[in-house]
Order: sequence, then C-alpha cells, then structure tokens
Amino acid sequence: MSVMIVTGGSRGIGAATALLAAEHGYAVVVNYLKNETAAQVVVDKINASGGHAIAVAADVSVEDDVLRLFKVTADKFGRLTALVNNAGILEQQCSLQDMSAERFVRVMNTNVVGCMLCAREAVKVMSNVNGGSGGNIVNLSSIAATLGAPGEYVDYAATKGAIDSLTIGLASEVAQLGIRVNAVRPGVIHTDIHASGGEPGRVERVSGSVPMQRGGTAGEVARAIIWLVSDNASYTTGAFINVSGGR
Repeated sequence: MSVMIVTGGSRGIGAATALLAAEHGYAVVVNYLKNETAAQVVVDKINASGGHAIAVAADVSVEDDVLRLFKVTADKFGRLTALVNNAGILEQQCSLQDMSAERFVRVMNTNVVGCMLCAREAVKVMSNVNGGSGGNIVNLSSIAATLGAPGEYVDYAATKGAIDSLTIGLASEVAQLGIRVNAVRPGVIHTDIHASGGEPGRVERVSGSVPMQRGGTAGEVARAIIWLVSDNASYTTGAFINVSGGR
C-alpha cells in the first residue's frame, strides 16, 4: 500500500492534496493542529469514496508530536512512502522592524523546524538501508522565497528560503537511499491563509501583478505535488515547480 502523510492537511492546499492523493491510491494521513472538524471532513470524503484515511492531531514544531504522528501512521497503514510537508503559518502583515522576536520563533519553528523534523523521520522510514523501499518528500516552499514579501511577510519568505535550501541539500543527501526530495512554490493561491495575515482579499489585490492575471487554486498546486511523487517524475529530485501564474 502507498502511504502518504500530508501535514496541515485539513484545509487549503493540504486538503486538496490529500483528496487527490487518495484518488491516486494512497492511504492518507491527514495531519492537523487544531481544526479536527475540518480534518475529519477530508477524511470522511476519502473514506466515503472507497479510499483509506485517518486524521492525526500533531504540532509539527514539537518533536514528540512528530514522533507520535509517524508511529500512528506506521501502526495504521504500514511503511510510509510519501511525505508532503505542507504545514505552515504566517502572521499579521507588517514590516520587519515591527516584528517581535517571539513572532520570528513561532514562524520559524512551524515552517522550518517542523519541516525538518518530519523530513528526518520520513528518511528513517523510507531509506533502503533501513529496510524501506524508498519514497518521496515534497516540501511546500513559496514564490515568496524568490520575491521576499517586502512590507508584508519577510519572516515567512525567509522561512521558505530555508525550505529551498533544505530541499536541495536533502535531495542530494538521500538520493542513493532511494528517496526523492522536491518542492513546489505556490504563488498567490485562493486559500484562507491570507485571512491569517489580516487581508482575506489579498489574492484579488495582487492578481493584477501576476502575468496570468489571476490567483491559483489549491487543486492546481495539488496536481503539481502529486506529479512529483509519481513515477512520472522518477528522475526528478532537488527540483522546484513554481505554481505561480508566471510571477
């Protein structure tokens, strides 16, 4: 059985990825932090359509939570074959000079430390020297890593730059272990993460600066992720797909 963990899988890109993965035959572990109801909706949709899914609460920035997430996955579905490192946060739009040290730590812990902890555990399970048969890791970066998000989310953009470096380095490190590591850089996507930053209508405001003149959908990002974990991408590692409308 192909088994996938999607962190932050209760909404937006994570939910779209979980649903699409199930369509492609994956048993899916939908990780969430607080919104159990939303996660269960995704799980129920998958199970109702004949797939296999469970919801697991875990804060990816907490090592013990990550260890439990991977143990529950193994106990329920067996050996992991794909990890989508999607969980991420941003905070209220402002300039760097107005950001607190506590904010830096919160954003870094979830977006970077959480991603690294999950990747570490996935490598342990997937590695062909540990009895695994290989697998795939897809990290969610952002086009903000290349644009910097000035005046809005410089801290968030910096964490996504770290994800880019992690993707490149880890891909090289584990290639001989049968593991591919790639990343997707979404642009402005219609999800509710923008409300977290204080501007629910941000996609509409900035879509004029996108060459395609529109925001993207979570489904469009999910399709890129599923391609990367598929055999169609069998010779692709350390690569980035920008799903950003040309921005």
